Amino acid sequence: MAAAIDRAMGALVGGALGDALGMPTQLLSPARIAELYGPVEGFVAPAADHPVSKGLAAGTVTDDTEQALLLGRILVASGDGFDHTRWVKALLDWEREVKARGSYDLLGPSTKRAIDAINDGVPAEEAGRSGDTNGAAMRIAPVGIMMPPEPLDALVAKVAETCRATHNTSIAIAAAAAVAAAVSCGVAGGDWRAASDRAVVAARQGAERGHWTTGGDIAARIDWARGLVRGKAVTDGIRLIVDLVGTGVASQESVPAAFAVLEIAGGDPWQAAVISANLGGDTDTIGAIAAGMAGACAGFRRLPREYIARLKGLDIAQVRGLAADLVAARMAKSGSGKDAAA
Repeated sequence: MAAAIDRAMGALVGGALGDALGMPTQLLSPARIAELYGPVEGFVAPAADHPVSKGLAAGTVTDDTEQALLLGRILVASGDGFDHTRWVKALLDWEREVKARGSYDLLGPSTKRAIDAINDGVPAEEAGRSGDTNGAAMRIAPVGIMMPPEPLDALVAKVAETCRATHNTSIAIAAAAAVAAAVSCGVAGGDWRAASDRAVVAARQGAERGHWTTGGDIAARIDWARGLVRGKAVTDGIRLIVDLVGTGVASQESVPAAFAVLEIAGGDPWQAAVISANLGGDTDTIGAIAAGMAGACAGFRRLPREYIARLKGLDIAQVRGLAADLVAARMAKSGSGKDAAA
Protein backbone atom coordinates (compact mmCIF):
# COMPACT_ATOMS: atom_id res chain seq x y z
CA MET A 1 0.00 0.00 0.00
CA ALA A 2 2.90 2.38 0.69
CA ALA A 3 4.05 2.20 -2.94
CA ALA A 4 0.52 2.91 -4.17
CA ILE A 5 0.25 5.92 -1.87
CA ASP A 6 3.60 7.20 -3.15
CA ARG A 7 2.33 6.99 -6.72
CA ALA A 8 -1.02 8.54 -5.76
CA MET A 9 0.91 11.41 -4.21
CA GLY A 10 2.95 11.58 -7.39
CA ALA A 11 -0.24 12.05 -9.40
CA LEU A 12 -1.67 14.77 -7.17
CA VAL A 13 1.53 16.70 -6.45
CA GLY A 14 2.87 16.19 -9.97
CA GLY A 15 -0.36 17.70 -11.24
CA ALA A 16 0.08 20.64 -8.88
CA LEU A 17 3.62 21.25 -10.17
CA GLY A 18 2.41 21.28 -13.77
CA ASP A 19 -0.46 23.57 -12.83
CA ALA A 20 1.72 26.05 -10.93
CA LEU A 21 4.41 26.12 -13.60
CA GLY A 22 1.80 26.84 -16.27
CA MET A 23 -0.10 29.41 -14.19
CA PRO A 24 1.78 32.50 -15.49
CA THR A 25 1.81 31.32 -19.11
CA GLN A 26 -1.81 30.21 -19.56
CA LEU A 27 -3.72 31.94 -22.38
CA LEU A 28 -0.52 33.39 -23.82
CA SER A 29 1.10 32.56 -27.16
CA PRO A 30 4.49 30.85 -27.26
CA ALA A 31 5.99 34.05 -28.63
CA ARG A 32 4.52 36.12 -25.79
CA ILE A 33 5.74 33.61 -23.21
CA ALA A 34 9.27 33.88 -24.60
CA GLU A 35 9.04 37.67 -24.66
CA LEU A 36 7.83 37.95 -21.05
CA TYR A 37 9.74 35.17 -19.32
CA GLY A 38 12.21 33.60 -21.72
CA PRO A 39 12.09 29.80 -21.59
CA VAL A 40 10.08 28.91 -18.48
CA GLU A 41 12.17 26.42 -16.50
CA GLY A 42 10.98 27.17 -12.98
CA PHE A 43 8.27 29.03 -11.10
CA VAL A 44 7.81 32.64 -12.20
CA ALA A 45 5.33 35.33 -11.21
CA PRO A 46 2.76 36.28 -13.87
CA ALA A 47 3.00 39.55 -15.72
CA ALA A 48 1.20 42.45 -14.07
CA ASP A 49 -1.41 42.57 -16.86
CA HIS A 50 -2.00 38.82 -17.12
CA PRO A 51 -5.69 38.23 -17.93
CA VAL A 52 -6.35 35.62 -15.20
CA SER A 53 -3.19 35.13 -13.12
CA LYS A 54 -2.23 38.72 -12.31
CA GLY A 55 -1.33 39.22 -8.68
CA LEU A 56 -0.55 35.57 -7.94
CA ALA A 57 2.80 34.63 -6.46
CA ALA A 58 5.19 32.36 -8.34
CA GLY A 59 4.40 28.70 -7.64
CA THR A 60 0.71 29.21 -6.92
CA VAL A 61 -1.69 26.43 -7.91
CA THR A 62 -4.94 27.24 -9.71
CA ASP A 63 -8.36 25.74 -10.34
CA ASP A 64 -6.87 22.58 -11.85
CA THR A 65 -5.34 21.48 -8.56
CA GLU A 66 -8.05 22.85 -6.31
CA GLN A 67 -10.86 21.13 -8.21
CA ALA A 68 -8.95 17.83 -8.37
CA LEU A 69 -8.57 17.82 -4.59
CA LEU A 70 -12.21 18.84 -4.22
CA LEU A 71 -13.33 15.95 -6.40
CA GLY A 72 -11.13 13.59 -4.41
CA ARG A 73 -12.80 14.61 -1.16
CA ILE A 74 -16.27 14.14 -2.66
CA LEU A 75 -15.28 10.69 -3.93
CA VAL A 76 -14.13 9.63 -0.46
CA ALA A 77 -17.25 11.04 1.18
CA SER A 78 -19.56 9.40 -1.39
CA GLY A 79 -18.46 5.83 -0.72
CA ASP A 80 -19.45 3.41 -3.47
CA GLY A 81 -21.74 5.94 -5.19
CA PHE A 82 -21.23 9.55 -6.16
CA ASP A 83 -23.09 12.38 -4.43
CA HIS A 84 -23.97 14.72 -7.31
CA THR A 85 -25.76 17.17 -5.02
CA ARG A 86 -22.72 17.46 -2.77
CA TRP A 87 -20.44 17.80 -5.80
CA VAL A 88 -22.44 20.64 -7.33
CA LYS A 89 -22.64 22.43 -3.98
CA ALA A 90 -18.89 21.99 -3.50
CA LEU A 91 -18.19 23.57 -6.90
CA LEU A 92 -20.44 26.52 -6.11
CA ASP A 93 -18.85 26.99 -2.68
CA TRP A 94 -15.41 26.76 -4.26
CA GLU A 95 -16.20 29.48 -6.80
CA ARG A 96 -17.52 31.77 -4.06
CA GLU A 97 -14.33 31.21 -2.09
CA VAL A 98 -11.98 31.97 -4.98
CA LYS A 99 -13.98 35.08 -5.84
CA ALA A 100 -13.55 36.23 -2.25
CA ARG A 101 -9.79 35.70 -2.67
CA GLY A 102 -9.89 37.96 -5.71
CA SER A 103 -9.01 35.24 -8.20
CA TYR A 104 -9.92 35.53 -11.86
CA ASP A 105 -9.48 31.78 -12.51
CA LEU A 106 -13.01 30.53 -11.89
CA LEU A 107 -15.22 27.73 -13.18
CA GLY A 108 -14.56 26.71 -16.78
CA PRO A 109 -17.11 27.21 -19.57
CA SER A 110 -18.72 23.76 -19.47
CA THR A 111 -18.90 23.60 -15.68
CA LYS A 112 -20.29 27.13 -15.46
CA ARG A 113 -23.03 26.42 -18.01
CA ALA A 114 -24.00 23.25 -16.19
CA ILE A 115 -24.10 24.86 -12.75
CA ASP A 116 -26.25 27.69 -14.09
CA ALA A 117 -28.60 25.13 -15.64
CA ILE A 118 -28.87 23.16 -12.39
CA ASN A 119 -29.64 26.36 -10.51
CA ASP A 120 -32.42 26.97 -13.03
CA GLY A 121 -33.95 23.58 -12.24
CA VAL A 122 -32.41 21.36 -14.94
CA PRO A 123 -31.72 17.83 -13.59
CA ALA A 124 -28.03 17.06 -13.07
CA GLU A 125 -28.09 14.24 -15.63
CA GLU A 126 -29.19 16.73 -18.30
CA ALA A 127 -27.18 19.79 -17.24
CA GLY A 128 -23.90 18.46 -18.55
CA ARG A 129 -25.10 17.38 -21.98
CA SER A 130 -23.16 20.15 -23.77
CA GLY A 131 -19.99 20.04 -21.65
CA ASP A 132 -17.18 19.06 -24.01
CA THR A 133 -14.18 21.06 -22.77
CA ASN A 134 -11.30 19.79 -20.63
CA GLY A 135 -12.63 20.60 -17.15
CA ALA A 136 -13.46 16.98 -16.38
CA ALA A 137 -10.09 15.69 -17.59
CA MET A 138 -8.16 18.30 -15.63
CA ARG A 139 -9.58 17.17 -12.27
CA ILE A 140 -10.11 13.43 -12.87
CA ALA A 141 -6.86 12.10 -11.35
CA PRO A 142 -8.53 11.13 -8.02
CA VAL A 143 -10.82 8.74 -9.90
CA GLY A 144 -7.74 7.08 -11.40
CA ILE A 145 -6.26 6.78 -7.92
CA MET A 146 -9.40 5.31 -6.39
CA MET A 147 -10.33 2.90 -9.19
CA PRO A 148 -8.16 -0.13 -10.04
CA PRO A 149 -7.19 -0.49 -13.72
CA GLU A 150 -9.30 -3.63 -14.01
CA PRO A 151 -12.08 -4.07 -14.76
CA LEU A 152 -11.71 -1.13 -17.13
CA ASP A 153 -15.45 -0.77 -17.66
CA ALA A 154 -15.87 -0.07 -13.93
CA LEU A 155 -13.23 2.67 -14.06
CA VAL A 156 -14.84 4.24 -17.13
CA ALA A 157 -18.27 4.02 -15.50
CA LYS A 158 -16.98 5.90 -12.44
CA VAL A 159 -15.44 8.54 -14.70
CA ALA A 160 -18.76 8.94 -16.53
CA GLU A 161 -20.62 9.20 -13.23
CA THR A 162 -18.43 12.05 -12.03
CA CYS A 163 -18.81 13.79 -15.41
CA ARG A 164 -22.61 13.59 -15.52
CA ALA A 165 -23.47 16.94 -13.98
CA THR A 166 -21.01 19.07 -15.96
CA HIS A 167 -19.37 17.13 -18.83
CA ASN A 168 -21.86 14.46 -19.87
CA THR A 169 -20.67 14.20 -23.49
CA SER A 170 -18.86 11.48 -25.40
CA ILE A 171 -15.82 13.70 -25.99
CA ALA A 172 -15.40 14.91 -22.41
CA ILE A 173 -15.93 11.45 -20.92
CA ALA A 174 -13.49 9.87 -23.38
CA ALA A 175 -10.87 12.50 -22.51
CA ALA A 176 -11.37 12.11 -18.76
CA ALA A 177 -11.38 8.31 -19.05
CA ALA A 178 -8.04 8.41 -20.85
CA VAL A 179 -6.43 10.48 -18.10
CA ALA A 180 -7.98 8.45 -15.28
CA ALA A 181 -6.87 5.17 -16.87
CA ALA A 182 -3.31 6.45 -17.26
CA VAL A 183 -3.22 7.50 -13.61
CA SER A 184 -4.73 4.20 -12.48
CA CYS A 185 -2.16 2.25 -14.48
CA GLY A 186 0.62 4.31 -12.92
CA VAL A 187 -0.64 3.78 -9.37
CA ALA A 188 -0.75 0.05 -10.10
CA GLY A 189 2.95 0.12 -10.98
CA GLY A 190 2.80 0.65 -14.74
CA ASP A 191 5.27 2.86 -16.57
CA TRP A 192 4.30 5.88 -18.66
CA ARG A 193 4.22 3.95 -21.94
CA ALA A 194 1.85 1.33 -20.55
CA ALA A 195 -0.24 4.11 -19.04
CA SER A 196 -0.51 5.88 -22.41
CA ASP A 197 -1.48 2.64 -24.15
CA ARG A 198 -4.16 1.99 -21.53
CA ALA A 199 -5.47 5.52 -21.95
CA VAL A 200 -6.26 4.92 -25.61
CA VAL A 201 -8.33 1.84 -24.77
CA ALA A 202 -10.19 3.71 -22.02
CA ALA A 203 -10.89 6.64 -24.34
CA ARG A 204 -12.55 4.29 -26.81
CA GLN A 205 -14.83 2.98 -24.08
CA GLY A 206 -15.51 6.46 -22.72
CA ALA A 207 -16.62 7.67 -26.15
CA GLU A 208 -19.56 5.27 -25.95
CA ARG A 209 -20.98 7.08 -22.91
CA GLY A 210 -22.75 10.38 -22.44
CA HIS A 211 -24.43 12.52 -25.09
CA TRP A 212 -22.72 12.22 -28.44
CA THR A 213 -21.18 15.43 -29.67
CA THR A 214 -19.21 16.22 -32.77
CA GLY A 215 -15.45 16.42 -32.68
CA GLY A 216 -12.29 14.44 -33.35
CA ASP A 217 -12.09 11.00 -31.75
CA ILE A 218 -10.11 11.30 -28.52
CA ALA A 219 -8.53 7.85 -28.65
CA ALA A 220 -7.39 8.32 -32.24
CA ARG A 221 -6.03 11.80 -31.53
CA ILE A 222 -4.08 10.64 -28.47
CA ASP A 223 -2.51 7.82 -30.46
CA TRP A 224 -1.75 10.18 -33.37
CA ALA A 225 -0.31 12.91 -31.13
CA ARG A 226 2.03 10.46 -29.40
CA GLY A 227 3.34 9.21 -32.71
CA LEU A 228 3.66 12.72 -34.09
CA VAL A 229 6.25 13.76 -31.50
CA ARG A 230 7.92 10.42 -30.80
CA GLY A 231 11.70 10.75 -31.03
CA LYS A 232 11.55 14.51 -31.64
CA ALA A 233 13.67 17.09 -29.85
CA VAL A 234 11.82 19.21 -27.31
CA THR A 235 11.73 22.35 -29.47
CA ASP A 236 10.48 20.41 -32.48
CA GLY A 237 7.94 18.58 -30.37
CA ILE A 238 6.57 21.81 -28.94
CA ARG A 239 6.20 23.25 -32.43
CA LEU A 240 4.30 20.17 -33.61
CA ILE A 241 1.96 20.26 -30.60
CA VAL A 242 1.25 23.97 -31.03
CA ASP A 243 0.82 23.86 -34.81
CA LEU A 244 -0.97 20.53 -35.28
CA VAL A 245 -2.39 19.14 -32.04
CA GLY A 246 -3.55 22.41 -30.52
CA THR A 247 -3.43 23.70 -26.96
CA GLY A 248 -6.91 25.14 -26.44
CA VAL A 249 -9.53 24.19 -23.86
CA ALA A 250 -11.23 21.76 -26.26
CA SER A 251 -10.82 18.21 -24.98
CA GLN A 252 -9.68 17.03 -28.41
CA GLU A 253 -6.79 19.51 -28.31
CA SER A 254 -5.50 19.75 -24.75
CA VAL A 255 -5.80 16.09 -23.74
CA PRO A 256 -3.95 14.67 -26.78
CA ALA A 257 -1.45 17.51 -26.26
CA ALA A 258 -0.85 16.30 -22.70
CA PHE A 259 -0.12 12.78 -23.93
CA ALA A 260 2.24 14.20 -26.55
CA VAL A 261 4.02 16.13 -23.79
CA LEU A 262 4.33 12.91 -21.79
CA GLU A 263 5.95 11.29 -24.84
CA ILE A 264 8.48 14.11 -25.38
CA ALA A 265 9.32 14.18 -21.66
CA GLY A 266 9.96 10.44 -21.60
CA GLY A 267 7.70 10.14 -18.59
CA ASP A 268 9.65 12.64 -16.47
CA PRO A 269 7.11 14.64 -14.40
CA TRP A 270 9.13 17.84 -14.08
CA GLN A 271 10.08 17.86 -17.74
CA ALA A 272 6.43 17.33 -18.62
CA ALA A 273 5.57 20.38 -16.52
CA VAL A 274 8.30 22.50 -18.12
CA ILE A 275 7.37 21.53 -21.68
CA SER A 276 3.69 22.26 -21.00
CA ALA A 277 4.42 25.68 -19.55
CA ASN A 278 6.11 26.77 -22.78
CA LEU A 279 3.39 25.58 -25.17
CA GLY A 280 1.06 28.54 -24.87
CA GLY A 281 -2.71 28.19 -24.65
CA ASP A 282 -4.14 26.18 -21.76
CA THR A 283 -0.71 25.56 -20.29
CA ASP A 284 -1.73 25.07 -16.66
CA THR A 285 -4.30 22.39 -17.53
CA ILE A 286 -2.06 20.59 -20.01
CA GLY A 287 0.72 20.71 -17.42
CA ALA A 288 -1.52 19.44 -14.64
CA ILE A 289 -2.67 16.50 -16.77
CA ALA A 290 0.73 15.59 -18.24
CA ALA A 291 2.76 15.96 -15.04
CA GLY A 292 0.00 14.27 -13.03
CA MET A 293 0.06 11.20 -15.28
CA ALA A 294 3.86 11.18 -15.24
CA GLY A 295 3.83 11.57 -11.45
CA ALA A 296 1.52 8.59 -11.05
CA CYS A 297 4.00 6.46 -12.99
CA ALA A 298 7.16 7.86 -11.39
CA GLY A 299 5.98 8.31 -7.82
CA PHE A 300 6.22 11.18 -5.35
CA ARG A 301 9.80 10.28 -4.42
CA ARG A 302 10.98 11.21 -7.92
CA LEU A 303 9.43 14.68 -7.90
CA PRO A 304 11.73 17.69 -7.34
CA ARG A 305 11.64 18.52 -3.62
CA GLU A 306 12.93 22.07 -4.11
CA TYR A 307 9.89 22.94 -6.22
CA ILE A 308 7.40 21.07 -4.05
CA ALA A 309 8.59 23.20 -1.12
CA ARG A 310 7.84 26.35 -3.14
CA LEU A 311 4.29 25.42 -4.12
CA LYS A 312 1.71 27.87 -2.80
CA GLY A 313 -1.89 26.98 -2.06
CA LEU A 314 -1.17 23.28 -1.46
CA ASP A 315 -1.07 21.57 1.95
CA ILE A 316 1.11 18.48 1.44
CA ALA A 317 -0.11 16.84 4.65
CA GLN A 318 -3.72 17.15 3.52
CA VAL A 319 -2.83 15.81 0.08
CA ARG A 320 -1.12 12.83 1.70
CA GLY A 321 -4.22 12.11 3.78
CA LEU A 322 -6.45 12.29 0.70
CA ALA A 323 -4.09 10.03 -1.26
CA ALA A 324 -4.18 7.47 1.55
CA ASP A 325 -8.00 7.56 1.68
CA LEU A 326 -8.30 7.12 -2.09
CA VAL A 327 -5.80 4.24 -2.10
CA ALA A 328 -7.65 2.56 0.78
CA ALA A 329 -10.85 2.73 -1.27
CA ARG A 330 -8.93 1.35 -4.26
CA MET A 331 -7.59 -1.59 -2.27
CA ALA A 332 -11.09 -2.44 -1.08
CA LYS A 333 -12.37 -2.44 -4.67
CA SER A 334 -9.48 -4.53 -5.98
CA GLY A 335 -9.79 -7.29 -3.37
CA SER A 336 -7.24 -5.90 -0.89
CA GLY A 337 -4.10 -5.56 -2.88
CA LYS A 338 -4.03 -6.99 -6.37
CA ASP A 339 -2.44 -3.82 -7.71
CA ALA A 340 1.22 -4.31 -8.53
CA ALA A 341 2.24 -1.23 -6.55
CA ALA A 342 0.36 -2.26 -3.42
